[in-house]
Amino acid sequence: SAKFLHDGGWDASKRYFLVAANASNKIAVVDTKEGKLAALVDTKKIPHPGRGANFTHPKFGPVWATGHLGADVVTLIGTDPEKNKDNAGKVVQEVKHVPGNLFVKT
Repeated sequence: SAKFLHDGGWDASKRYFLVAANASNKIAVVDTKEGKLAALVDTKKIPHPGRGANFTHPKFGPVWATGHLGADVVTLIGTDPEKNKDNAGKVVQEVKHVPGNLFVKT
């Protein structure tokens, strides 16, 4: 996957575990059913999700969100490869936010 995995959380289905490699500015998406890396997502500087936040975006479907210590965005990553294949394991939106966000929760 990537160096320095830090913290993360489950997607809404509890199949995928999304974990920050904050020294690499990446999120590793682990498929726990298949036991393998599903995606390695590039993000803005120093993602720091805590457990992350899950919600259904009106345009992109189920997403998982992370804040960043070193960037002024909250990153949304698509998490539904069944019904939203084009968005799964990808950054679908970056929402402007104040820099230095530690955790996002719903």
